[in-house]
Amino acid sequence: MMTLVELKMHKDINETKLTRVIIWRKKQMNIRLENINDWFEVENLTREAFWNVYQPGCTEHLIVHNLRSHPALVSDLSLVIEDDSKRIIAHIIYCKATILSDSGEKIEILMFGPVSVLPEFQHRGFGRKIIEYSLQKSKELGYGAVAITGNPKYYRRFGFKSGSEFQIYYANLPRTEEAPFFMIKELVEGFLDETVGKIIELDDYTVSDEAVEEFDLKFSPKIKEKRPGQLV
Repeated sequence: MMTLVELKMHKDINETKLTRVIIWRKKQMNIRLENINDWFEVENLTREAFWNVYQPGCTEHLIVHNLRSHPALVSDLSLVIEDDSKRIIAHIIYCKATILSDSGEKIEILMFGPVSVLPEFQHRGFGRKIIEYSLQKSKELGYGAVAITGNPKYYRRFGFKSGSEFQIYYANLPRTEEAPFFMIKELVEGFLDETVGKIIELDDYTVSDEAVEEFDLKFSPKIKEKRPGQLV
């Protein structure tokens, strides 16, 4: 039996919305909404994109799987890029997040990630295209700000700044300790003015090793390797 999320996505299958056409090397590629038929392909794409990057193996494909059934999911911002053969080469997922201000106010913003691009298409601008388009759509949907945890060198090009510049802090660290990986972009100028507080992340961004091992059984075997530069 389908969940409510699956039913909504299933309804959209025959109404696949083409959101943008991009041209790459004279080939037409489409940015469109993800639908339920894409799920396994997207999870496999995510696994391929992150495998052995930040740790031996990866967890991001299970995180994507779990986020789809979370009530905070923003399905209008679950986007894919497909090439002219209908193969999915990139994916992005968004969820609602909450800033808890020091005065007790709760402010709804967005968080995105993981962002995944097939290895053979990385460093060719597809990550940038899907991020820029999704940020534009986020603003059109009425959201005032987006948060991200990631590489500052990469995300600053999209206008993200350290959360501390907005006096919004990463909840898991003392405010006196800089968290350069936690960044925010205002979609509406001044949206976070006079707000001081902390971001409340979803629990679904954390998964156990045991859950990942079980989930990995659905995919082709891959070798986990310890590599220089990994975080774990």
